[in-house]
Amino acid sequence: MLAAAIVSGIGLILGLGLALASKVFAVPADEKAELIQEILPGANCGACGFSGCAGYAAALSGGETSDTALCAPGGAQTARKIAEITGLALGKVTKKTALVRCRGNSQNTESRFSYRGIQSCEMAAQLYGGEKSCTYGCLGFGDCARECPYGAISVCDDVARVNPELCRACRKCVAACPRGLIDLVPVEETNAAVLCRNRHKGAQTRKECRAGCIGCMRCVKACEFGAVAVGEFCAKVNFSKCTGCGKCAAVCPVGCITLLS
Repeated sequence: MLAAAIVSGIGLILGLGLALASKVFAVPADEKAELIQEILPGANCGACGFSGCAGYAAALSGGETSDTALCAPGGAQTARKIAEITGLALGKVTKKTALVRCRGNSQNTESRFSYRGIQSCEMAAQLYGGEKSCTYGCLGFGDCARECPYGAISVCDDVARVNPELCRACRKCVAACPRGLIDLVPVEETNAAVLCRNRHKGAQTRKECRAGCIGCMRCVKACEFGAVAVGEFCAKVNFSKCTGCGKCAAVCPVGCITLLS
C-alpha cells in the first residue's frame, strides 16, 4: 500500500508539473492560419510555393504573401474563401492541367531490350535509359500515376495520359517524372503544344520514334506570331504568343504538335 501511494503521489506531482509547463511554455495559436488551413484541400503538394498547406496558411496570415490564388488544387472556390477570411483581394485562378509531352507508344517506338526490373520509371531510367528506342520519352511504368492523389493519370499503351477534368494541377506528377516530360498548361486557352522532348538530330529521332520532333523548322515558318522556336533540335511553343491558329500543327510532318483545346 505504501509503495502504491508513493508511486501515485509521484505521478500526481509529475502530472501537475506537465500541466503547468504546458501553460507556461504554450505557443499562441494563430487562429487565422488555422481557419485558412481548414479550407485548403490538404494535398501538401507545394504548388503554391510554400511548404504545404500549413506553410501557405501561415504565410497568408503573417503577411508573407497576399496572393489568395496560389492553391491550384483548391481552385477559385478556395481562393474566394481565403479572401473572405483574410480580407485580401480575390486573386484570379488560372485553371491548369498536366500535359505529358510524349507520343512514344508501341506504334511509334521500338524496344531495345526486355526490361524485367522494378516497375518504376525512376529505376528503369537508370538502366541504359530504359527499354524504349527513344531515351527521352515516357518510360510507361506509371510513377506519375501513383503519385497523383486525384486519379487523373493512367498509362495507355506504355505512355502516361492525363484526364484534364480530374487534374488539379498539384504538380506531384511533374516532380515524379524522371524525364521531365510533364508540364502544367492552361486549360481555358487554346494553345499549340509540342508532344516531344527528344533532343537528337532529325535523322536520329526518326530512328527512335515515328512521332518525334525532327526540328525541320516548318512550324516556325508557318507561325505568323513568332510563337514557335526550335532549340536543341526540338520545337517549343511560347504560350504567351500563341493564338491557337493551328497552322504549326497542320504543317508538322510527324504530327507531334497538337491544339490543347
